[in-house]
Amino acid sequence: MIRSIDLDFDVTEAAGLGEPASIAATVTLPDPAGLGEDPVVCFAKPGGGYSKGYYTEDLPGPGTGAQAQWHATRGWVFVSLDHLGVGSSSLHENPMRLDYTTLAAASQSAEAQLLVRLGDGTLAEGFPAVADPLRLGIGQSMGGCMTIVQQGRYHCYDGVGILGYSAVHTHPPTRPGSPPIVSPWMPRDTLHLGAPALLNGAALSGAAARDTEAPTRVSEPPMGWGFFWDDVDPAIVAGDLADFPTRNGNVPPWGSGTLPVGVASSCLTPGVVASEAAAITSPVLVAMGARDVGADNAGEPRAYRSADSVDLFVCPRMGHMHNFASTRELFWRRIDTWARWVGEVKRSR
Repeated sequence: MIRSIDLDFDVTEAAGLGEPASIAATVTLPDPAGLGEDPVVCFAKPGGGYSKGYYTEDLPGPGTGAQAQWHATRGWVFVSLDHLGVGSSSLHENPMRLDYTTLAAASQSAEAQLLVRLGDGTLAEGFPAVADPLRLGIGQSMGGCMTIVQQGRYHCYDGVGILGYSAVHTHPPTRPGSPPIVSPWMPRDTLHLGAPALLNGAALSGAAARDTEAPTRVSEPPMGWGFFWDDVDPAIVAGDLADFPTRNGNVPPWGSGTLPVGVASSCLTPGVVASEAAAITSPVLVAMGARDVGADNAGEPRAYRSADSVDLFVCPRMGHMHNFASTRELFWRRIDTWARWVGEVKRSR
């Protein structure tokens, strides 16, 4: 029988914030009989403005099913985590302190604790010990960014799936004919300053002037076209993106009204995680929707110069928010197929 358990991990020491810190996780467990000879444990991180519910909820839209449940029916232990400062994890007074180093260290600590409990059979009553699983890390959008950082620094996974994030340049698209989104580009080494440096100040000023001069009109949210395919109900799009991420105080179970600002403020800067991406030695899956945030999907494998292999998948009829799409199951099947390849690579070593 498939079941889910909610856990909290104390990561105070790893986070190094000088205050209590904890990571919340939902673990979706398969029927023990379905674990098989080569069990898979997958750690999944959500994007900015979303929570672990992105993986555990059956999201609205033309598709059906929750990703965590889908993989668990195939024998995976699927672990959905909230970053520090997100969802049910600890929130902090100064979210700018929640930078790449802090988030990666906290998640690494929580995942290591979980693997210990899984290995000694104390993770959940009646669930067997799993001592040497195939360890996968996946992340959507900002979660993909942090999966890159964690793997590049700790080499903690046998393979990583980077879903809807570009290690070269992540940039939200807009509907053809609409003004482009201009995001601030900030280097990581200035984020601790009172006024972080801007690399594209002129472009931001130009965009602000353009938007001021443009006539006011009611339209879809600027990110709506790129985030959701055309077959997703416009009411779902508007409800999910209106007053994003706080959503006018009506945060859905898959959302988060808070962000780790130290990461969210710079994760769209070109090349912001280039060094960690280049350091990854494991197999990598880069998976995007047909409308997504990669500036050059075909060129993406070059970012992972040390990796054993890099696979690229572009899913049809899918926007950036993959788990809302009608083709969500096709996307999950591609991840499952890639995971079997990662298992072959591990066994060959």
